Amino acid sequence: MSDLRRHSRAITEGPSRAPARAMLKAVGFTDADLQKPLIGIANTWTEIGPCNFHLRELAEAVKEGVRAAGGTPMEFNTVSISDGITMGTEGMKTSLVSREVIADSIELVARGNYLDGLVCLSACDKTNPGVMMALARVDVPGLALYGGSINHGVLRDKALTVQDVFEAVGAYSAGKIDEKEFHCVEDAACPTAGACGGQFTANTMATVMEAIGISPVGANGIPAVDPAKKAAARRCGELAVELVRRDLKPSQIFTRAAFENAIASVAASGGSTNAVLHLLALAHEVNVPLALEDFDRISDATPTIATLKPGGLYTATEMHKAGGMSLLLRRLFEGGFLKGDCPTVTGRSLADEVREAPETPGQQVIRPTSKPFKAHGGLVILRGNLAEEGCVLKVAGSSVQKHRGPARVFNCEEDAMAAVTAQQIKAGDVVVIRYEGPKGGPGMREMLGVTAALAGAGLSDSVALLTDGRFSGATRGMSIGHVAPEAAVGGLIAFVHEGDMIEIDVAARRLHLDVPAVDFAYRRQGWAGPTPRYTRGVMAKYAATVSSAAQGAVTS
Repeated sequence: MSDLRRHSRAITEGPSRAPARAMLKAVGFTDADLQKPLIGIANTWTEIGPCNFHLRELAEAVKEGVRAAGGTPMEFNTVSISDGITMGTEGMKTSLVSREVIADSIELVARGNYLDGLVCLSACDKTNPGVMMALARVDVPGLALYGGSINHGVLRDKALTVQDVFEAVGAYSAGKIDEKEFHCVEDAACPTAGACGGQFTANTMATVMEAIGISPVGANGIPAVDPAKKAAARRCGELAVELVRRDLKPSQIFTRAAFENAIASVAASGGSTNAVLHLLALAHEVNVPLALEDFDRISDATPTIATLKPGGLYTATEMHKAGGMSLLLRRLFEGGFLKGDCPTVTGRSLADEVREAPETPGQQVIRPTSKPFKAHGGLVILRGNLAEEGCVLKVAGSSVQKHRGPARVFNCEEDAMAAVTAQQIKAGDVVVIRYEGPKGGPGMREMLGVTAALAGAGLSDSVALLTDGRFSGATRGMSIGHVAPEAAVGGLIAFVHEGDMIEIDVAARRLHLDVPAVDFAYRRQGWAGPTPRYTRGVMAKYAATVSSAAQGAVTS
C-alpha cells in the first residue's frame, strides 16, 4: 500500500521524519500503521444539540472500514453550531460564519498532516456545506457522510418536528393553544439524535450531497439512530481507501453538470433556500460558473415530486421509509431531469447508482415526474429595485403569486419578533427586516422564529416577509431572503420607510418598492453605513471579508 501514500510519505518516511513518527507513536500508531495511506476522519461531533451528537459512534464505524480496507484512520474534530438552539438570538449570527471555520479547519488539518484521503462526517446545517467546501479545497480523494435525520416526534398521532415547536410559539402568543399544549409540543418534538426532521436545510444539503456525487447514494437518508447507519459508515471507510487507490478526487466529481443535478434535487424536493447560498459557495471553491439565474431556470423546469415538511406533509424518516433520497433521484433520472453520466464517489455513474433504487409499495411521499405535486420546483429568484443583485423565495410552502402591501420596517430580528408576538402585524403587511445580511448582521441570521410565529398566528399566507438575512429550511409562507445588495452596504432595502408600498410578483420574478426614483436619491443623502457590531475576533474578520449573498457569502 506504500504507493498509495501520495501525500503522507512527506511526513512519515525517511530518517528526517523520525520526530514526527515518534509523536505519532505516542498516541498509538505503529510502524505498520504509518506504512498505509492515512485517511483523515473529519468529525463535526458535538454534545450540544442532537444533530451531531451521535457522530462519535459513527466515526468508530468509519474507522473500522478504513482499517478493513488497508488504511490507517486518523480522526479529528471541528466546530458545529446548532441553528435550532441559537435561532432568534445573537448567537445565530455565528451559524453561517461557522461554515467558513469548518472548511478552513478541515483544510488546515488535512494540509498540515499530508492526509492521503478524507471522510467527512456532517449533520447540522453548516457542517454539510462546510465539509464539501473543505473537500473541494484540499482535493484529495474523499467523501462526505451525513449523520442522518432525527426521528420525528409524535403527539396524538401527529408527526412533529422542531418546526412545530417554533410555530407553537406563535400559536401560544396568539392564544390559539394553552400552556399545557405548548409544553407537550416542546417535549414531544425531538425524541432522538439526528438533524431536524423535515426537508429543512440539513436534509436538503444531504440530498444535494448525494445528487452531486460526493456521498454514496442511499447512505445519507438513513436516519441517525437506524442500525443501518453504522453499516453505511463502515462502507464509507472502506470506500475512502478505494478512492485513494483510484485517485478519484472531488474536482472530478464537482462538475457543472453535477451542480445542475444538485439544484434539480433541491427544486424537486421543496428544499431550503439555503441551498442557493451553499451551492454558490461550493461552486466558487471549484471555479465552476454558477449564478442565481441557474437556480431559477432549473427550478422552473423541474417539477416538485415530493411532499415534505415544511411545505408538504411528510418528515424525513417517512421519506426514507418510502424509498428515500435515492428514489427521488431515480424519479428525476427517469423523467429526464438528471444528467446520469456524472461520476460519484462509488466509482459508478449517478445513473447506475439510482436506476435500481427501491420503492415501498403504496408510498405517498414521492411521485413520478409525470404526476408531480407541482409543475415547477420550489425555488424562485426575484429581482427589482429592492433586489438589484437578486433574492430568493421558496414557493414550495406557499401558493401566493402576488402580494402588495405596506412595509413594516425593523432594523433587527428581535424588533420584528416582538411586533409579531404582540400581534402588531396584520394581514396584508410586508415585514422588512434589514441589517441582518452577511456584513450587517454579521452572519446573515435565519428568521425562523419570526416566520414560524407568523405561521402559528395564522398569517403565513397573508403576510409577506423580506430580509437581507436568511430563512431556515423550516420556513413556510411568502418569505423572501438573501436580498442583495444588503442594507449595510447601501442596498435600497436600507431606505425603505414604514408604510411604503411593496409589490411582489412571483410570475414576473419581481420585487419592487413603489417609491419614485427622486425620493430614493433624497433618502440616500447623508446616509452612512452602520457602525460595525463587532470590532474584533472572528465576527469582525468575517464582516470585513464576506461577499454578497448573491455570490454565496464567501470570504476572501
